[in-house]
Amino acid sequence: MLWLAAALLLLVVQGADAVKREDFKTCEQAAFCNRHREFAKNVTAGKAGAAYAVVEGSVRMEQHRLTATVQNEDAVPLALEVTFMASGVMRVRVQEEKPLVARFDDTQKYVLRDEGAALEYADEAALHYTTERTSGGLAHVVSYGGNTTFTMRMAERPWSVTMAVDGRTAVQLNTRGLFKFEHLRTRPEGDVPAGEWDEQFRTWTDTKPRGPEAFGLDIGFAGCEHVYGIPEHSSPLSLRTTRGGKGAYDQPYRLYNLDVFEYEIDNPMALYGSVPLMLAHSADATAGVLWLNAAETWVDVERADGGALGGLFGRREPAVDTHWISEAGVMDVFVLPGPDVARVYKQYAELVEPTPLPREFALGYHQCRWNYLDDADVRTVSAGLHEHGIPHDVMWLDIEHTDGKRYYTWDAAKFPDPAALQQSLARTGHQLVTVVDPHVKRDSGYAVWREADENGLFVGARGGDGSFQGWCWPGDSNWVDCFNPNATAWLSKLYGLDRYNGSTPHLFIWNDMNEPSVFNGPEITMDKDALHHGGWEHRHVHNLNGMLYHKATADGLRARETPNLRPFVLSRSYFAGSQRYGAVWTGDNTADWEHLRASVPMVLSNNVAGIHFVGADVGGFFGNPDPDLLTRWYQLGAWYPFFRAHAHIDTRRREPWLLGEPYVSLIRAAVRQRYRLLPHLYTLFRESSLTGMPLVRPLWVEFPHLPALFAEDRAFMVGSSILVVPVTDTAATQTVALPLPADELWYDMNTHESFAGPIQRSFELGLADTLAFARAGSIICTRERPRRSSALMRRDPFTLHVYLSRAADATGSLYVDDGESYAYEQGAFIERDLAFANGTLTSRASSRSVTAPEQAAFAQAMAAVRVERIVVVGAHDLTRASVSEGGSVRQVDVSCSGATCVVRDPAVLIGSDWDIALK
Repeated sequence: MLWLAAALLLLVVQGADAVKREDFKTCEQAAFCNRHREFAKNVTAGKAGAAYAVVEGSVRMEQHRLTATVQNEDAVPLALEVTFMASGVMRVRVQEEKPLVARFDDTQKYVLRDEGAALEYADEAALHYTTERTSGGLAHVVSYGGNTTFTMRMAERPWSVTMAVDGRTAVQLNTRGLFKFEHLRTRPEGDVPAGEWDEQFRTWTDTKPRGPEAFGLDIGFAGCEHVYGIPEHSSPLSLRTTRGGKGAYDQPYRLYNLDVFEYEIDNPMALYGSVPLMLAHSADATAGVLWLNAAETWVDVERADGGALGGLFGRREPAVDTHWISEAGVMDVFVLPGPDVARVYKQYAELVEPTPLPREFALGYHQCRWNYLDDADVRTVSAGLHEHGIPHDVMWLDIEHTDGKRYYTWDAAKFPDPAALQQSLARTGHQLVTVVDPHVKRDSGYAVWREADENGLFVGARGGDGSFQGWCWPGDSNWVDCFNPNATAWLSKLYGLDRYNGSTPHLFIWNDMNEPSVFNGPEITMDKDALHHGGWEHRHVHNLNGMLYHKATADGLRARETPNLRPFVLSRSYFAGSQRYGAVWTGDNTADWEHLRASVPMVLSNNVAGIHFVGADVGGFFGNPDPDLLTRWYQLGAWYPFFRAHAHIDTRRREPWLLGEPYVSLIRAAVRQRYRLLPHLYTLFRESSLTGMPLVRPLWVEFPHLPALFAEDRAFMVGSSILVVPVTDTAATQTVALPLPADELWYDMNTHESFAGPIQRSFELGLADTLAFARAGSIICTRERPRRSSALMRRDPFTLHVYLSRAADATGSLYVDDGESYAYEQGAFIERDLAFANGTLTSRASSRSVTAPEQAAFAQAMAAVRVERIVVVGAHDLTRASVSEGGSVRQVDVSCSGATCVVRDPAVLIGSDWDIALK
């Protein structure tokens, strides 16, 4: 009967027309959020009682750490710790000095680099500590830094912290007095306030055995009008205000990983991922905050002209005020003071690690559907793509490939020899991905369930009475407890080639439903009072769950071969740190123009928050796109960092050739453009792995001093060299109004027509036309020979596109490694700095190149790979090129048409130093 109920529920889920708002809480329905939001209103009205203050005489400054006791009328002392890092980052932590029971404090273990052990603190000698007498008592001042001076000022009464950079206020904590910390306590006798010790939502009861333990804090960003980040939401890039009013939301942004199918556009509702990183930007500076907490969190955003709270503390200057509220855990806040965007990303990368280099095939095109029917269907679709000249790297299988939704198995009737299928695909450079979800079918005959059950590896039910049980795709299910190290070690071993029957090194993994999605649970997720390893309730760890499942999968794929190879794992749920383990996507979108447009700010917001390898389902998951929409989605999707087409089981088949002409040719052109640019994209991943900079970027990242671009989320940059203006409607005329700097020059990448900033004009566009502009002064590397897959391009020659600036110069880079191993960490790569100046194009080894046996071996393997063409855009009347390489000089011909000149087959090697002088 339980299975029947689950099946009926599944039909409801599949047949829904849109998100059911009533399935998900508002702030008013989340007791802790409502309490803290009401407290903020009382502060405004002067009804909040005594504010928190530093206990006199409690401040201590030792080494890189300032500690103090903070207290209010509750008389429960709180331990405050402020630490200072060499990068300028300031960390502020608060919890009870003597908690009744321990608070969950392991978020740092799972998120920070090397579990926090690698944090580099400021040298004691570099910290200058003083005190000042103010009307409210003492203020404690710590200054540090080198060329940039960071200054922390902590007022005692009322308690607040301000971070200034070179004398300019950047970030302020508790200057509005919204700090409130619910200390742990025993349940009082008699009646208790509603929502504190148990809470009802629809038909579910949350028992809340620890009682109230939430906390909130106001964080202000001085001088800024725009804040970004805190994905995942389907909302504009520049976050809207959330206290009502014209163009504003009346709900806070919510961070709580949930399975929200057919999500609404322009809404602060929680979606599949939560990254509590916010950046603030003005023409003068950039700063950020990482709110390191894995519990349910709500964030209010207000602006100075939007009725911002002033309260007892008076009105300071910040243009953007935020209020962060978390249900449980320790208050742990990292202030990233910048002062510029590159410094902020460097500071963040030092905390959580940047996106590593992926498997190179993962940058190609992925063909997916729920579900390809069987072995023959997979082969037919792959062959159809070949027949129509559409390259692809990966074929995907959804849940129907399994034996009754038992993961790590195959339906023997549909896939009688999965290893042979994988080997057949691999012969033309293709991989296969199968889905593995975190729910495990309750079946004593299923070895995976039996092992987990016998070894106590499942999440526990409330009160510790057996395992948590719920419904998902297989019916009755249990969930592996990813906070149990024995469970994650066991989970990783399931990916061994000797454990995952039918798997080969060409099989990779898709983790779906890992928020976790529980069909019969509150808000379609796990009960908050379910118990994890260590006695922690699910409420304490919820937003980490998907990332830890993702990590266990990636660890398993990495370890299945010796030497280890880079894994590829796609995850729907994610948190800060997920970038270390693979790609993510924006979830179950819909085939309409609104969702096409919304994908741009969603992908940008994830990149702003350090989740770089991200894309949206091309074509939309739900519904049937018309041919124009599907074509435009491929043209945009080719610029997503992760490029996958996907569709619901109830949709019509939409493989590109089914559309007929002209659509199949237009989609072919979009996919081939992606493959041409793979060298450039892989080089961008290299940059991101070193600097933490986003792959696709809002325009303000590249043009930080132009306020008119700060809210722009229709156009975007790919790295620093390519501007993309996607077509996201049916209009034949596309008006572009981008106030780019007047000294910037741009070239249409299709026609080479040049445009000076600002770009303000209308373009007449047919369905074949797209708008992508190369930034003058850039060198972009491509491979131009159409192949079936990226693997077949490994030894192909390169083309260098030189887009000259007004000063007739340009720079760029090229990075190449084997695309699959970790040998690059020992120097097995080729990295070249390319420059054009004074009529000469040069290639030199990057300063990061090393001399090592691994490098020599890789260079030998790539010794024959050459540059077959150089395209110089913005040049005129060139006739000859003089090529100098390895001590020899040779002449080659140059042909010009208009302002574009082509050097054909200079035959220089990518691993050599050379010069090409143009005459």
